[in-house]
Amino acid sequence: MLLSKMAAEGGGKEMNEIKTQFTTREGLYKLLSHSEYSRPNRVPFNSQGSNPVRVSFVNVNDQSGNGDRLCFNVGRELYFYIYKGVRKAADLSKPIDKRIYKGTQPTCHDFNHLTATAESVSLLVGFSAGQVQLIDPIKKETSKLFNEERLIDKSRVTCVKWVPGSESLFLVAHSSGNMYLYNVEHNCGTTTPHYQLLKQGESFAVHTCKSKSTRNPLLKWTVGEGALNEFAFSPDGKFLACVSQDGFLRVFNFDSVELHGTMKSYFGGLLCACWSPDGKYIVTGGEDDLVTVWSFVDCRVIARGHGHKSWVSVVAFDPYTTSVEESDPMEFSGSDEDFQDLLHFGRDRANSTQSRLSKRNSTDSRPVSVTYRFGSVGQDTQLCLWDLTEDILFPHQPLSRARTHTNVMNATSPPAGSGGTNPGSNGNSITTPGNSVPPPLPRSNSLPHSAVSNSGSKSSVMDGAIASGVSKFATLSLHDRKERHHEKDHKRNHSMGHISSKSSDKLNLVTKTKTDPAKTLGTPLCPRMEDVPLLEPLICKKTAHERLTVLIFLEDCIVTACQEGFICTWARPGKVHFLCIWARAQKSSYRL
Repeated sequence: MLLSKMAAEGGGKEMNEIKTQFTTREGLYKLLSHSEYSRPNRVPFNSQGSNPVRVSFVNVNDQSGNGDRLCFNVGRELYFYIYKGVRKAADLSKPIDKRIYKGTQPTCHDFNHLTATAESVSLLVGFSAGQVQLIDPIKKETSKLFNEERLIDKSRVTCVKWVPGSESLFLVAHSSGNMYLYNVEHNCGTTTPHYQLLKQGESFAVHTCKSKSTRNPLLKWTVGEGALNEFAFSPDGKFLACVSQDGFLRVFNFDSVELHGTMKSYFGGLLCACWSPDGKYIVTGGEDDLVTVWSFVDCRVIARGHGHKSWVSVVAFDPYTTSVEESDPMEFSGSDEDFQDLLHFGRDRANSTQSRLSKRNSTDSRPVSVTYRFGSVGQDTQLCLWDLTEDILFPHQPLSRARTHTNVMNATSPPAGSGGTNPGSNGNSITTPGNSVPPPLPRSNSLPHSAVSNSGSKSSVMDGAIASGVSKFATLSLHDRKERHHEKDHKRNHSMGHISSKSSDKLNLVTKTKTDPAKTLGTPLCPRMEDVPLLEPLICKKTAHERLTVLIFLEDCIVTACQEGFICTWARPGKVHFLCIWARAQKSSYRL
């Protein structure tokens, strides 16, 4: 009895121990204590009642070779640092910019990578009271404040992102279930906006703003029921995935405002979503403690993963850990160097690499099996890594003898999607967001319960027509996103404390019908657990004392953050020696 009690206590202690390293097939990942970012005073932070800590990165192409910049929020504070990653220790005494807000809290933020330079960077910040601020943390300027009087939406901003390829358009989601499209060059107006219906579908509607002169918001989306927790653009920027508190994933063609497909969570709301690098799969996480893999092409759930013991906060694909298996190397006419070029992923999307990857995935190229690595973090303080392999992606395809090319963390440019066409669930043929193929990973630990029903290959002629309502709405300029716009007149020192409650937006033309979970369970919207393969995580480690809210894969490291406001750097295998040398040198100097 005593021995069993001691064993139980020992096991419990081990389970609650914070891990500082873990091993995968590619080697050892190690937590770099010197590279931990946080508030400068590092006083324990009371996270009760605070919005989730978020982290945003941007590269400003600094000639010094250290161009990475880091932004994160903790409570009412917002920090902007030079990020030194695995190369040097974090210097918390010198933030480039620090802001403390009164009456509201930062909830999310996003950099515009197109306009970022060493002298200027555009950062959008969403707030708990509904406002959105455009700031330049390098120049320490406040350019504009949107929804200042809260006439557009009074609810918390849950997600804000620049529209891919645009220097002026950005999208904002609120806990009201509404999304708004803004243009940084337009004002919001001094009265409550009036809308007219542009397009309506199942559980969504899109309205344009009625005004004599162009004003923000350009569009209002009402999506689902309850809070709209997050949205994510496909790698090519053509499609938009939204996850809501009603438990639904909804995927739209962003330009034509068409619903492509939907999925229902196993239980509760969906909190996060992420696209695979080639745009063929979406992974979601939420209150069912599961990660769910959804096929964009087939509009169906292909796998679920169970490893977390509480809500999943963030899911993200790792484009830097990949490998490819090919059945017939003689069919490839390019050189070895050309082939290796196809395996590279990174920060920028190169059209030439994309087109070559698309050709390799065409019918006249040799067969290539593709697998993926993705990760998840949750409120259980656990970090999980998963491998999505060919036995899950192609359950009815026999595995052939293959040679394997491996490319681990050797990345330069992830391709944008292009080319293919596939019919959506609504019967319309649409463009697949990316036929570029990322190289696959070795086979993972997976537990297929039963054969997954294959809906078959879906392909048709591409429907290039854009919905007439959107094409006539010229103020959007969605197809001219790369046109440069310069904001010359900056308004400084906007107060975030002034909040007006004169009126509210009462317009909601979407008929919201509650979906009975019992009626969706067992349908293609929400298969039963035994109807799809169940993934096991490669690793599942407790990495923080507080719930995890950030997971970002970089070329030389993995970045996580917890609600206490600590941003941690996990060096990839073989990337840690620079900092180790620096740490040893520091210890030697202390001894002297």
